[in-house]
Amino acid sequence: MSDPNPNANPPGDERWARDTLTKLAFAAVTEQRRARRWGIFFKFLFFTYLVGLLVLAWPDNLGNATAATKKHTAVVRVNGLISSGTEASAKNIIEALRKAFKDEKTVGVVVEINSPGGSPVQAGEIYDEIQRLRQQYPKLPVHAVASDVCASGGYYIAAAAQKIYANRASIVGSIGVRMDSFGFTDAMAKLGIERRAYTAGNNKDFLDPFKPVNPEEVRHLQGMLDAIHQQFIAAVKQGRGERLKDNPEVFSGLMWTGEQSVGLGLVDALGSTRHVAEEVIGEKTIVDYTKHTRWLDRLLDGTEADLGEALLKALGLDGTARWR
Repeated sequence: MSDPNPNANPPGDERWARDTLTKLAFAAVTEQRRARRWGIFFKFLFFTYLVGLLVLAWPDNLGNATAATKKHTAVVRVNGLISSGTEASAKNIIEALRKAFKDEKTVGVVVEINSPGGSPVQAGEIYDEIQRLRQQYPKLPVHAVASDVCASGGYYIAAAAQKIYANRASIVGSIGVRMDSFGFTDAMAKLGIERRAYTAGNNKDFLDPFKPVNPEEVRHLQGMLDAIHQQFIAAVKQGRGERLKDNPEVFSGLMWTGEQSVGLGLVDALGSTRHVAEEVIGEKTIVDYTKHTRWLDRLLDGTEADLGEALLKALGLDGTARWR
């Protein structure tokens, strides 16, 4: 008697084939889902990568990119160490100053300084540019405001302004030059280390920290520092004129509070950036022109600076002069 439903109990080979096809079908569906999930994951990863690049490359001062539509007081901030590899570099500060002076809506410029100093070259370039811009735009007043610290190269920059303002507790001054080095001769002798240096040129190992102090080299170095110091003094006298009190301590490298600095003629009066904008320049609307480097640029510049610093240290040439 024949089976009324031949598909109810298929032979073993047919069941195996059907099960296999079913498993293959489910496997294919599962693989498609997995591939779709991986596709979504990689698309998301790529999107995140693009967003990261945009964030790194995007300028920090995007909010100030649009020029002010009304008259304003322009502010350029000098923050931190004044060096070619920092935001307070001559390149960044000069670019911001030129943009501020060029804007037809600018009625006055405030250079706000919070810096302990840094490179004499960088500070000197900013000083010269402020003097040049004052001649090019004689109707635009430019004042300096000392924040927490306005010392050394920071004060050098401030001296280029028409007037200098400070808080009572601001630290002002430090008109001097300093270079740091070190000596390892005694330590080398105790450790039994022999120094081997090969040079071409009698003074190529000038101030080598691994050899005893040479009085002639120290004399030559002191002459260099004195010359740079005189440049600093001349710039301050040119900027401040007769307002400076006849006090030899002014150029000794000492620092004073903002309140004490008024009595010495280093500062004209006490006041903040807001006070200068509203009461001195007469325009309370403030637009910040400070140039901020992009995160990506900081990363690359920092890497280059670290490599350069490591190279200088390896060569024993990292004793650079600084306004201090």
